[in-house]
Amino acid sequence: MSKKQIKIALAGNPNSGKTTLFNAFTGLKQKVGNYPGITVEKKSGKAKLSGEYNAEIIDLPGTYSLFPKSMDEQVAQQVLCNNTDEDYPDVTIVIADATNLRRSIFLLTQVIDLNMNVVLALNMVDIATKKGILVDVNLLSEELGIQVVAINARKGKGIESLKEAIIKTIDEKPKKRFLDVTKIFKEVIEKANEIRDVENNYASFLALCKQKLSGEVLNRCALNQLCKQYEIIPERAQAKETVKRYKAIDKVIFSCVKKGTPVGKHQFTKKLDDLLIHPFFGYIIFLSILFLLFQAVFSWSAYPMELIDGLFTDLSIWTANAMPKGMLNDLLVNGILAGLGGIFIFVPQIAFLFAFIAFLEDTGYMARVSFITDKLLRGVGLNGRSIIPLLSGAGCAIPAIMSARTISSWKERIITIMVTPLMSCSARLPVYTIIIAMIIPTEEFMGFKLQGLVLMAFYLLGFLAAIGVAYLMKFIIKSKERSYYIMEMPSYKIPDWKTVIYTIVEKVKVFLFDAGKVIIAISIVLWFLSSFAPGKKFEQIEQEWTGKEDAEMHIAADKLEASYAGIIGKTIEPAIKPLGFDWKIGISLITSFAAREVFVGTMSTIYSVGDDNIQSIQERLKNVKNQETGEAFFTPAVGISLMLFYAFAMQCMSTLAIVYRETKHWKWPVIQFLYMGVLAYLSSFIAYQIMS
Repeated sequence: MSKKQIKIALAGNPNSGKTTLFNAFTGLKQKVGNYPGITVEKKSGKAKLSGEYNAEIIDLPGTYSLFPKSMDEQVAQQVLCNNTDEDYPDVTIVIADATNLRRSIFLLTQVIDLNMNVVLALNMVDIATKKGILVDVNLLSEELGIQVVAINARKGKGIESLKEAIIKTIDEKPKKRFLDVTKIFKEVIEKANEIRDVENNYASFLALCKQKLSGEVLNRCALNQLCKQYEIIPERAQAKETVKRYKAIDKVIFSCVKKGTPVGKHQFTKKLDDLLIHPFFGYIIFLSILFLLFQAVFSWSAYPMELIDGLFTDLSIWTANAMPKGMLNDLLVNGILAGLGGIFIFVPQIAFLFAFIAFLEDTGYMARVSFITDKLLRGVGLNGRSIIPLLSGAGCAIPAIMSARTISSWKERIITIMVTPLMSCSARLPVYTIIIAMIIPTEEFMGFKLQGLVLMAFYLLGFLAAIGVAYLMKFIIKSKERSYYIMEMPSYKIPDWKTVIYTIVEKVKVFLFDAGKVIIAISIVLWFLSSFAPGKKFEQIEQEWTGKEDAEMHIAADKLEASYAGIIGKTIEPAIKPLGFDWKIGISLITSFAAREVFVGTMSTIYSVGDDNIQSIQERLKNVKNQETGEAFFTPAVGISLMLFYAFAMQCMSTLAIVYRETKHWKWPVIQFLYMGVLAYLSSFIAYQIMS
């Protein structure tokens, strides 16, 4: 007998434990995509409810209500209010934070009034109890007229009881409406029901408040006329309903929630908050955490990086010896393996970076960072919510830009999108670390690694550049929209290590497979361009050097310069020479516009072509000589100039595509590409001219 399939939507406020519950339900049976036509992330997964039921679990974006203020909230509203949507659920689970029940169940009561099959998952009851908040679950269930289950999503407690409640709710609507909106606009709502051809008072109320519900395109004119006739101002109607809803919620909470004495641990938590969000010490602590993060990224990853580097070197040697000499051998060793080795070596650093970010976010600390930075960011045209995209930009600009959709102000959202790519992302990390390792000595300064300090300095430089550009855009981009910032502090939590591990694995996979596809393709193209030349130039070079001293070395160098790659590099060399770059770096700059991390693979490929010595990428680049002086090419001046160029240049086509999709206009990615390019060139030029 086949099992019945149902759809379950997980809805709730941000930081309520929704994602943790999603992971508890689905484990590794997850898939991530986008909602049709937009870049909002769509997460779904499979779960077994019982011997009779299987479920598709849909993790909706976090939302506070069905009156959306951001793109994320709009998506959640559309799924819950549109019974023709492909993701419309058979059962909706609203996850509520028991430590902040008043705000959490606002959304729940709206879902109840839509007459949906709904279950309340009351999360973090144990933490609430320690804070002196005692919730009578049975009484709350009775008051709301739905199934209420106390759970601890992190520890997996109450999940089986929740599954049983879901099965009971499949054919069970709420026993009563929470708020009768007909008492506010009785005649109007009855007529709206007639226009919409439905019998759902609250859905009609949302439609009157100009919320975009299913089929409302056809009914919009009639509804607008109805609002005019009865002199209804949607914003005022919404505000009136919200006040009445909170009054009703307060009555429920008064009867179902009792306040006791907090446990000592949570008195300590309050004292910790006083320190972490302090207007002075909060910044000091935040900067100290960042400092330790970059020290750890550089120090802890050293051994696994050496191991991976050694493995790829050994693999290249084995491949070169195992296969017959020829074009295929050369392609595999000097093309594909050289390119991939230059990327895989940085997996440990990427993993450590994302591990720290996931850890800080899961503990609840990131919300504190958002709070303390609001005042600083507001002065430059952003708000506290902008810090999340900016910090996420240290991982990857693409999801970081997508996360800016939680910013309700159009102007602040646009500015955040425009400056986020200035943050040093993980794709820049391979460039930074390989150059830092070449030009910065392995010494310590005041007990800290000098290389780690330089790495942190470049990450801070990206942040300062983002702040500076945001300040300028504050005066350039015009908007009459008023900005506001509301942030509720989530409880401090022990990190859910499964969630942290999921994050690390997911981000490393994206880094490897997305970058890997590009790198393999570009490595093959580069190998071809570097191994072939127009006409009979290679034959002429061989004839010219035959019988002369060091002929093999000179032949390899001259062939590379005469190749198609050499011709391309030589063409752009006059433009980049003032920056300290030669034609070989020029090739890397061009290929890097596909993705920044391709730089290392390109350099590895370029400098391995024609070289029979199989060395690690770092050794290859260290041994590069300046043809004019005979000294090491990668001097501190060249290294700093190159890092500055990569720090500021928009070398990521995928990011530009996301900016276009988020802004719905090519104007913004074009402006972004141009201003970042000018900033990169000028900063590199100034640095090289001063240091050389």
